[in-house]
Amino acid sequence: MREVNLAGVDLNLLPALEALIRRRNVTRAGEDVGLSQPAMSRALARLRALLDDPILVKTASGLAPSARAQALLPQLAVALDRLGEALRPGGFDAALLERTFVLASTDVHSLLLGPPLLANLRKLAPRAGLRFVPIAADVRERVDSGDIDIVFAISTAPLPPGALSEPLALDRSSLITRRGARRSSGPWTLEEYAARDHVTVSIFGDRQSDIDAELAAAGLVRRIAFTTPHFLSALAAVGSTDCVTTLSAALARRFADAFGLELHESPLRAPAFETTMAYSAARANDPGLAWLRARLREAAAEAFGIRG
Repeated sequence: MREVNLAGVDLNLLPALEALIRRRNVTRAGEDVGLSQPAMSRALARLRALLDDPILVKTASGLAPSARAQALLPQLAVALDRLGEALRPGGFDAALLERTFVLASTDVHSLLLGPPLLANLRKLAPRAGLRFVPIAADVRERVDSGDIDIVFAISTAPLPPGALSEPLALDRSSLITRRGARRSSGPWTLEEYAARDHVTVSIFGDRQSDIDAELAAAGLVRRIAFTTPHFLSALAAVGSTDCVTTLSAALARRFADAFGLELHESPLRAPAFETTMAYSAARANDPGLAWLRARLREAAAEAFGIRG
């Protein structure tokens, strides 16, 4: 690999390089950095010569970053942020922040954290934006590449190599019913719980869960009447039927009046869980992301009312 002479590097090529690797498309990368398609193509040719690497290679599904480009992306994102801060008088200034943060989440987090977070950004960083995307099977690779800034998870989820996480909020799993759907009073038993038809949430299409395992250990089986990838639609389904569901108490409280819901203590074990935010260790010192994480802690304190 040829050594790069830093004295001869045009710094204007670095934003173009980051956009090309992230976007994997010459035209869209050019739009990100304000270059026409021909100008971006010329920049790509100069970068290939500078790095002695193709950077983007043709595949059956379109352009893909080379192995070296893929490894460069998280380091490049941090370097550009640090360079921008070093050249900006007075250090980091959120009011001058111009970037769109990408957060992978379920609808629980986009519903509970998105509005207060956006309201905060509108006041403190009006040029910044938010983009919530679904949690998909490739989320680990996208966090590692820098395509996703933060992914929300629970503390028991295993972290991929090179990832860090921070606690964000405490929540509880509550048993949710339609108001008036239960005529008896007192604590729910596992037998009563299993006898009801259930609404479940499945993010990756999996059917079995810890709930089914706990019921099976007690010799019980539940009937699942409705499965959805969205927590809000699960609440809506329960609000219009005699089915039950078990999910985030914070979310259920937020929409209890809208859907006519009641929250009950769950008969299941260990209903409390901790929500975390995970991100690439390579970008831990990114000042923009550090600032966003602080705003997320504030939004969590408002939305969950348990931990900021």
